[in-house]
Amino acid sequence: MAQCPSYRISPAELEARLRLHSLPELGPRRFRKLLSAFDSASAALSAPASAWRSLGLPAACAEPRRSSEVRERATAALAWLEAEQHHLLMWDDPAYPGLLAELGDAPPLLYVAGDPALLEQPQLAMVGSRRASRPGLDTAHSFARSLAAGGFVITSGLALGIDGAAHQGALDVAGKTIAVLGTGLQRLYPARHRQLAADIVEHGGALVSELPLDCPPHAGNFPRRNRIISGLSLGVLVVEASPSSGSLITARLAAEQGREVYAIPGSIHHPGARGCHQLIRDGAVLVESIEHILEALRGWQLQPPLASEASPAQRFAHPLLDLLHAAPHSSEALAAVSGWPLPQVLAALTELELDGHIACEAGRWVGRAR
Repeated sequence: MAQCPSYRISPAELEARLRLHSLPELGPRRFRKLLSAFDSASAALSAPASAWRSLGLPAACAEPRRSSEVRERATAALAWLEAEQHHLLMWDDPAYPGLLAELGDAPPLLYVAGDPALLEQPQLAMVGSRRASRPGLDTAHSFARSLAAGGFVITSGLALGIDGAAHQGALDVAGKTIAVLGTGLQRLYPARHRQLAADIVEHGGALVSELPLDCPPHAGNFPRRNRIISGLSLGVLVVEASPSSGSLITARLAAEQGREVYAIPGSIHHPGARGCHQLIRDGAVLVESIEHILEALRGWQLQPPLASEASPAQRFAHPLLDLLHAAPHSSEALAAVSGWPLPQVLAALTELELDGHIACEAGRWVGRAR
């Protein structure tokens, strides 16, 4: 059985905790309140409803605890845990990730598919818009590649857009990445990222969720999972986000948890940059390179890059490309900023576009990470 060390709890207590965990309206704080009051999940389940009411717990929690549905969900979870690479970490387990355990509402149970030891390694969270621009996706991919190649675990939420680009960037350099889901591990969402999820586990990463295995997508669960993304990490890097993006929730939670918050600026004309600009005005570290992240972490040193990974500067360097990585420009603006004659700029842009280093979007040239 893969789920937990044998020193800790009996099979009956494990089953009881799984039953408690599947009860409606029983969040982390109420879960801990029950275990503190009754010393065990088994005792909590057998206590009278009046004892639950005396703790201020609603009837919706107490009434279903002996139902066949709750028992079946616990049985299904135990069966899931029999499979290879399926694990369960509990808040009182020495293997539970230390940074996450600091949170007042740390998940009492964490389902993990993949390597649970990865949750204790140094992580950087990367989040951003689900409808990110091509330059935003390229930036997320490039930063994730470099950070993962240097030894950081890249943690994100498996969402479309920036999350997916960050996970893939880590995988592309044989780095490690963790996906924290807003659904149960048997209800992977979005469906388009099922293969990405499989690749994460296959290459030594991990999928993590605090939710019951069969929990479907519910809008309220995604902001809730953001505290886990930030709670596991040393810091959170926001790559591209609108002011209403859920990524700003993650950044706010990170700040409340005492984590570093980083934001990559963009063009003032790009709506997807406004959330990052707001974070910078609120005190986030403005990031233009990996070194800015390392400076904020006060002395953290990257490991030497993996043999197969060259730095962006080693892969390709061009003065116009440097300008376009900083912000989108029109051809005329590039000529003005660079001091090059416009015909020379146009000729260089043509070569860069043919080589796949840049793209033209809405009349402006943007740099693409390679």
